[in-house]
Amino acid sequence: MGVKAPKKEKTSREISEAKWGWAFIAPTMIGLIVLNFYPVFNTIWQSLCKTGDFGRGNTFVGTANYVTVLNAPETWQSLINTIKYALIEVPFGVIIAMVLAVLLNNKLKGTSVYRTIFFLPMVCAPAAVAMVWKWLYNQQFGLFNNVLHTNVAWISDPNIAWISVGVIGVWSVIGYNMVLFISGLQEIPGDYYEAASIDGATGIRQFFSITAPLLSPTTFFIVQTRLIGALTVFDLMFMVMDKTNVALKSVQSIVYLFYTYAFTNGNKGYGATLVVVLVAFIMIVTFIMQSAEKIFVYHN
Repeated sequence: MGVKAPKKEKTSREISEAKWGWAFIAPTMIGLIVLNFYPVFNTIWQSLCKTGDFGRGNTFVGTANYVTVLNAPETWQSLINTIKYALIEVPFGVIIAMVLAVLLNNKLKGTSVYRTIFFLPMVCAPAAVAMVWKWLYNQQFGLFNNVLHTNVAWISDPNIAWISVGVIGVWSVIGYNMVLFISGLQEIPGDYYEAASIDGATGIRQFFSITAPLLSPTTFFIVQTRLIGALTVFDLMFMVMDKTNVALKSVQSIVYLFYTYAFTNGNKGYGATLVVVLVAFIMIVTFIMQSAEKIFVYHN
């Protein structure tokens, strides 16, 4: 058996560097613990409790909240509403942004102006966005009904309100998605397109044979992040849909339902349970997306 080498003692310089290293990462670690890790465990704990008066004196009830949440029709309705919203925002937001990115990636006059215009929705305050769109959708004096000469209740009809809200979501994310696509397009070597042009490939053929495959990692990233964002949508629905709106039940997301129970009704245990259920659903969706990446994403 070999003799173990004696453990080398750290020099004062190494100890000093280690202390400074811990000092630099301490604010980030403290922030993660206070703002991320603690809320996660506290939410799980609250989901197992019945909220006491004024949020104190919680009583442990085990899985009773989960049984109630999973058996409540409004939970599944809100989850379906959220999925319906995601099915509008994600595909259309990605496809439209990709087309715009391909067009604006070419050397056109005024390209920077167009990029700025399309990105503007991302820097607009959500309250201002909601106010403008509520005016556009207004049944009596809204711009859409006046231009189209119709009398459609865009955000009051339960059959189309979720589509109207989804349209706002698509409009809001196009600029962000477009900028990411442009970054991905600029990483594709121009030699591929030159070779394809020499071989007689049309612009559409080049898009499906070169652009789409090489842009698939960026597309997958955008789809995954926007899907998670769509499943956690709240502010848009909260500011567009009034509490007295008859279409609210057919539009409200599961995060909106969480807000109602946790902050309006004061039932934080039930609200925490809704959050845990949503997180579990997002984890399942993320796992499916990660599995799909191996099949649909092009790897060099």
